[in-house]
Amino acid sequence: MSKSRLEALSDGVLAIVITIMVLELRPPDGATLDALAPLWPKLVAYVLSFVYLGIYWVNHHHLLHAVKTISGAALWANLHLLFWLSIVPAGTAWIGQTGFASIPVALYGFMLLMPAVAFTILIATLVRVPGQTPILASALGSDLKGKLSIALYALSIPVAFVLPVVSVAIFIGVAAMWFVPDRRLEARP
Repeated sequence: MSKSRLEALSDGVLAIVITIMVLELRPPDGATLDALAPLWPKLVAYVLSFVYLGIYWVNHHHLLHAVKTISGAALWANLHLLFWLSIVPAGTAWIGQTGFASIPVALYGFMLLMPAVAFTILIATLVRVPGQTPILASALGSDLKGKLSIALYALSIPVAFVLPVVSVAIFIGVAAMWFVPDRRLEARP
């Protein structure tokens, strides 16, 4: 199967998801800088989610660049990832509207956990495709960073009920960990 259709669909979905998120932002009611103050939670939520979507887009690009072939199972695994990424705007809007309240932050943590799990499934599926280059599996190794991310997202969910600000710090920390593209795949032919 050609990977170009998978890449095109993924790029299109992520572009739409980002567009939906930005449409949630509304200008302030006033014409002063003070009028921006009530909007800070929405702006922070937007920036955080935009960075997350950007990280997935970049790493997805590098992953598919390293892949020789795909399968029907890989198509479904990719759709699974896109499903979870497509609901990020809803979580972004909720944490922004509520000023990072406990329950919305916990749900947002779940909404970050699930794409991480889905990306891990996509990687495992691609590695198992018949005729796949063995370079892919060796480049990915044990995926410590991916496993750590999943553990931190899972931790952020119960923490959000007690200290939502700590969960937000976890989200920022995981994003910082991934902000530099995954070098394991970046240099692969």
